[in-house]
Formats: sequence, structure tokens, C-alpha cells
Amino acid sequence: MAIVGLGNPGREYAATRHNLGFRVIDLLCERWGASLSGGKGEYFVAVSQFAETPVLLAKPTTWMNQSGFAVQGLVSWYRVEVEELLVVSDDVNLPVGKMRFRQGGSSGGHRGLEHIIYQLGIDEFARLRIGVGGENMPEDLRGYVLSPFRGEELSIIEEMVERAADAVESYLTSGLEETMNLFN
Repeated sequence: MAIVGLGNPGREYAATRHNLGFRVIDLLCERWGASLSGGKGEYFVAVSQFAETPVLLAKPTTWMNQSGFAVQGLVSWYRVEVEELLVVSDDVNLPVGKMRFRQGGSSGGHRGLEHIIYQLGIDEFARLRIGVGGENMPEDLRGYVLSPFRGEELSIIEEMVERAADAVESYLTSGLEETMNLFN
């Protein structure tokens, strides 16, 4: 099983909306006592285990819109089947405080997911999308997702990262259907 959190490399992006996938991977590493290190491609990886299941935790070192290069390299090197891949990302189409698990489907306009689908040639991998949207979204979505959370969003997001990590653990022990029922 491979869990890939999406984000942009660099300190200047660490607290942005686009880096929620990285934050979930960091929390899972902390919970499981795992450490990320350089992989055989454009990603950091930790080889770990949860509930008797071997798990790769990964963060691409590419820019978000080139995440497919990292994911393709990871699944090729570690021989991960598409059915064993879970991608965690932000989603402007979901409001802050909501998340959605699903198996396969379109990118929903997310450039990182779009590139992964393109590089893998298939969209049938699981994904966990964490809401960063709101009611009055600006036209400049790029600027929005590269901005930090503000005000009351901060506490909601901290809770969402915890819940997303819980959802990943549920997915590993209970499967997609039950996890969707509990967390969507």
C-alpha cells in the first residue's frame, strides 16, 4: 500500500492550503514513528507498517502540477498496483471542514491529480480530498491555494488533518466502503 500526500516543496509553501497532503503524511509519520528519507525518484518516502499492513508514506519533491512524475516513479520502483495507491490532496470544490474519500474518477480540476492520472494512464486510484474552499472563492485560485489559512480556519484545519489521518488509518483497516461511510 502506498499513501502519497500532495503539496509543494519548500518552507514558503508549508502552511498553504495546497500542502494539506504533506501535512497528513507528516502526521502519519509522527503517529507511526516513521521517518521520511530520499527515495529512488522525485519523492521522500518512509517504509512503515500499520495494523500488520506494510505501507509506503510519500511526499513528492516535484511541484504540485508535476506530481505524476513522482507518483509514477514510486509505483514503478516499489511495484505498487493502482488498487494499492491512495492520494491525499486539498480540494477547492469542498468547503473547509469537509473531506471526501472516493475510488477513481476525474481530477476535479486539481492539477496534481490531473498529472498523476496522465502519468499513470488510469484514474482508478483511491483519493482523499480535504476541503479548502469557501462560499466566495476568488477568481485567482492559484493565489488562493498558495495562501496560508487564516483566522478560524486554522483550528478547523488542524482538526481536519487529524481526521484525515484517522480516515487513512480506517481505510487501511476497514477498507474504502466503510471509511467512506464514516468520514464522507
